[in-house]
Amino acid sequence: MPQVERRLGILFAIFLTALGAAALRAGYMTVIKGGGLSNAAASQQVTERTVPARRGAIVDRKGIPLATSEPADDISATPYLVKDPVKTAARLAPILGVEPATLTQKLARRDTGFVYLMRNVPATISEKVRALKLEGIDLTPGHLRSYPRGMLASQVIGSVGLDGSGLFGLEYSQERRMRGTDGKQRLVFDGARQAINVRDVSPERPGSTIRLTIDAEIQANAEQVLQGVGEAYRPKGATAIVMDPRDGSILALANWPRIDANKPGAAPAQALQNKAVGFTYEPGSTFKPFTVAGALQEGAVTPKTSFNLPPTIHMYDRTIGESHGRGWVTLDTGGILAQSSNIGTIFIGRRLGARSFDSWVRRFGFGTLSGVDLPGEEQGLVLPLEKYSGVSMGNLPIGQGILVTPMQMVAAYGALANGGILRAPHVVASVGGRPVATPAGRRVISEKTSAQVRRMLEGVLAAGGTASEVSIPGYTLAGKTGTANKIDPQTGAYSDSKYVASFVGMAPARHPELLVSVIVDEPQGQIYGGAVAAPAFGKIAAFALPYLRIAPN
Repeated sequence: MPQVERRLGILFAIFLTALGAAALRAGYMTVIKGGGLSNAAASQQVTERTVPARRGAIVDRKGIPLATSEPADDISATPYLVKDPVKTAARLAPILGVEPATLTQKLARRDTGFVYLMRNVPATISEKVRALKLEGIDLTPGHLRSYPRGMLASQVIGSVGLDGSGLFGLEYSQERRMRGTDGKQRLVFDGARQAINVRDVSPERPGSTIRLTIDAEIQANAEQVLQGVGEAYRPKGATAIVMDPRDGSILALANWPRIDANKPGAAPAQALQNKAVGFTYEPGSTFKPFTVAGALQEGAVTPKTSFNLPPTIHMYDRTIGESHGRGWVTLDTGGILAQSSNIGTIFIGRRLGARSFDSWVRRFGFGTLSGVDLPGEEQGLVLPLEKYSGVSMGNLPIGQGILVTPMQMVAAYGALANGGILRAPHVVASVGGRPVATPAGRRVISEKTSAQVRRMLEGVLAAGGTASEVSIPGYTLAGKTGTANKIDPQTGAYSDSKYVASFVGMAPARHPELLVSVIVDEPQGQIYGGAVAAPAFGKIAAFALPYLRIAPN
């Protein structure tokens, strides 16, 4: 008996020791760790999540949708809650259009508590997943950005990333206005991570709709015309701008090659650039009207001032000739523009003088940003007056030795077209239904001077002009061709095989309501602006003039 009692005593002592240890552990967990464990338990059952605000739409000037946002969900999984990854994957795969093996691999992971199965799934599909009520599968609400017109104005509109933020174009520059304010939801989950209660903590506020000045039909026509240029001349790139010169509103802005805004990753990086603001080039002869305009405004010449022009002109170590060889000729100021005479323009530039010429270059906005409401604008390059060399007044007046952007050129031509007011071009007409104020602009030349230049530019499209083959029945046109050698980066000299062909034109010539520029970078086969860019101008204008109900002369 004593031995039995001894054994019972030992067992009782062990029991008391274990009970005391358990009591101490319970006290520790309750008093010291209780708050943390309570919070952890709550966090596993109650969660707050962000409800992304619906991104504002982008529409054309008539309200046609160019970028929209539709309800969508991110579908994710908590792998350790998925009891049968193979079976779960088999049920999800046909809905998501994913191979079952791919889903199984994600669902079977044990090195993470979270994994995305698919992002930005349209609500029509994600609702089928929700209806399955699969353990460990979560759906996070969001929105899917789509571009109903595909390639239309894609470099202008831009695109968004997976997180819904703008990557480039207007999607990037108008991010703050379109994003809206996210909301908050509080969710209560059961043990299988199925939501059993959802309550809005704060509602989401959608972003503002951006209405553009761009017209979808004019844009589509301009892109179709550039597509034809691309197929015919296989250039490195091309851009076209259609603008109302009276207020600077851009009706179309096309780039080639085109890209699909719904699949921007499939396009080469260079194609994503909006060349209208990001491409810098020497304008060549399209710059000559500004040399002439400055000389007219200062009284250095009149439209009828006559010049006896030699075949070439020598300036220090350089000999400058015409694009097509000729003998001695007498031309007035208008004839110099119509025939795009290099030597004649240099003579006019000499009458202005270097200091005045430099002032006019800057007055027309070259060397500074145009102020257009598009991201990625370059400011070009204008040689400082103090760095002029002996031949600067031989190449600058004819558009060599200066870098401009297509947007700067169309803005400056706008001043020639509208009576002398330089305005910042713009593409945003209203934000959230509130009109955006039209840039006021500033006067750079008189109405008389702008009318004189326009009258002379009519000669470019008349018999004997450099774009004489372009015409639109019922309308008098005015404009200027340009054919500029590009600098060879290897030699630092002008290339004899790489050119920029361009044309900037307006209609009706006496009271322009439409301004169109076409810039073609490195066309193959043909190089002249009159052959490559001017016909494209004619096709764009021939569509836009009657479409806009602009009356013939």
